[in-house]
Amino acid sequence: MKSIEIRPIQAQDNRPVAALIRFVLEEQNAPKTGTAYADPILDTLYEHYQSQKRANYFVLLEGNEILGCAGIAQLEGESQDICELQKMYFHPKVRGRGLGTKMMQYCLDFAREQGYTQCYIETLPWMKAAQKLYQRTGFKYIDHRMGNTGHHSCDVWMLKTL
Repeated sequence: MKSIEIRPIQAQDNRPVAALIRFVLEEQNAPKTGTAYADPILDTLYEHYQSQKRANYFVLLEGNEILGCAGIAQLEGESQDICELQKMYFHPKVRGRGLGTKMMQYCLDFAREQGYTQCYIETLPWMKAAQKLYQRTGFKYIDHRMGNTGHHSCDVWMLKTL
């Protein structure tokens, strides 16, 4: 079995990460508008996260292959103590192995280190496996959208106290 590593995104990761996110969204039959698929920053995630305070984006590698990713940044349009778990996606090859939980803990630990007190996430209604992971990690459903994510197709909203 190849080794698993989680590390911050690097400039050379931009293309494979964007391809992974688009692949997973297509696999999940997600809309291309109103989701991460159409985000203008999707092809430049390294530069985007480097330009923000209290933010980082992480990749999960098995051997040298990027098979998962997720980021933490302040939730735009909300108070400075609320972050968002952003663009968390995994290739089918690594699902069901506990790596989503590992990545989630890595991101939430980073969020706590940055002084955030709450973490928000939004997803699509049919992404039930992701919702189960979020619930197991302590996220609770809320009845309203928070912040200005631009993801109008994502109408399941969750929040966790850190």
